[in-house]
Amino acid sequence: MLIKERHSSRKPRGECRRVLTDTEQDLIRLANEPQFARWRSQVQRTGGCENPVHLSGWTTRYNALGNTVAHYDTTGEPGRRIIVRCGNRRKSQCTSCSYLHSGDSYQIIRTGMGGGKGTPESVAGHPQIFVTLTAPSFGAVHRAGPAPCRNSSPQSTCPHGRSLACQLQHSEGDERIGSALCHECYDYSGHVLWHAHAGELWNRTIRNIRRLIADASGVKRNQLNNHIRLTFAKVAEYQKRGAVHFHAVMRLDGPSGATSPPPAWATVELLERAVETARDSTVVPLRASSAVGQRLFAWGRQSDVRSLHGTARGEVTPEAVAGYLAKYVSKSVGDAGGVDSRIRTYEEIRCASASRHIRALMGACWRLGSLAEFSSLRLKAWAHALGYRGHVLTKSPAYSTTYKHLREIRADYARTRSDESVPLDGVLVLAAWRYVGRGYTPAEKEVAAGIREDMEEIRRLRRWGPE
Repeated sequence: MLIKERHSSRKPRGECRRVLTDTEQDLIRLANEPQFARWRSQVQRTGGCENPVHLSGWTTRYNALGNTVAHYDTTGEPGRRIIVRCGNRRKSQCTSCSYLHSGDSYQIIRTGMGGGKGTPESVAGHPQIFVTLTAPSFGAVHRAGPAPCRNSSPQSTCPHGRSLACQLQHSEGDERIGSALCHECYDYSGHVLWHAHAGELWNRTIRNIRRLIADASGVKRNQLNNHIRLTFAKVAEYQKRGAVHFHAVMRLDGPSGATSPPPAWATVELLERAVETARDSTVVPLRASSAVGQRLFAWGRQSDVRSLHGTARGEVTPEAVAGYLAKYVSKSVGDAGGVDSRIRTYEEIRCASASRHIRALMGACWRLGSLAEFSSLRLKAWAHALGYRGHVLTKSPAYSTTYKHLREIRADYARTRSDESVPLDGVLVLAAWRYVGRGYTPAEKEVAAGIREDMEEIRRLRRWGPE
């Protein structure tokens, strides 16, 4: 059957126009700003920081005669302000700043193993080991892997009647990984209290390592620093079960630190034995409590000690170890299913977008933190971190360079590339700055995201080349 199309000569009664979204309207406004190019260059300088800080103020430099040699203020900037990086190390909060922070962490660890940035290259020949120390078990949890999760008898049950078997093979993205098989059996109080004492446990372990080295070498304990120095760099990482474990590089130096070699008797084997003995024997006691009873906090059984002796490390290079540790610096409890922001009320725990297991750990912090006997542990303030209040990266002062030194190097490099660079020798600098806000409008956020993605693609191409 032939069907003919019928064309109407009538005009539509009205045009159907699409209403612009708030973001689209803001994009039009932003693109027509007279200083859009200048604002965009500021965003590029921050690497597309996701939550930049807005500052307003001025800086003036004077020479020895009191004459002004340079002056800068934000009067002529877009919005009479300038944006700077937020500096957040967490990748979940800011991809750009976490990349920069991980790079600095990489340099801190690498230079402690192979030298550079003020650390002599001779440290590459000092005895070094790579150590992993974990938390003990607080109850059975679901595990990832090619094998069945819990290959127990289906008839085996916990005191609460729940099965202790799980024949599933959990993939890496399974939300059940790390959660307790029985939430009533799991020792949530012990878990968060171990976190609260993990820093003291580490400090006691380091002291015991030094004592064991002194005893094994026949040196008086109070004279050990006249023969060797033990230095380290340590990174904390949250496992899927919400427990912190530590990765560390330890090094033996001479009495003057990195600039002097250790004595011949200070070998890798001696350091390994001392670490293994201290790991198994160090404990932190908790006095008897009506809430949790008597506790002894120690390291878990799943620990590892590896030699990084001398310069012939084979596949284990300073760059590989530093890269392995630096990637954990940008992670947080959020990567284990928790939250990155501080908890203010118990209601926030109940409504948190976290797993039941993580919420139970935060709840344990809140309950124990309400008790006077645990007030010094500040468990409520660190409920979002599950009771752990240590830094993600800590090191001995003499191990290698510092974040401050690396920032100064970066600032000096940026100053030499600036057209307004002024030598700082003999220059008096006066400045006045104030905080005026942070973040972006919806359109600014879209443009910054595009800049950040372009810079990430450039880094990828420089590293791997085109696909």
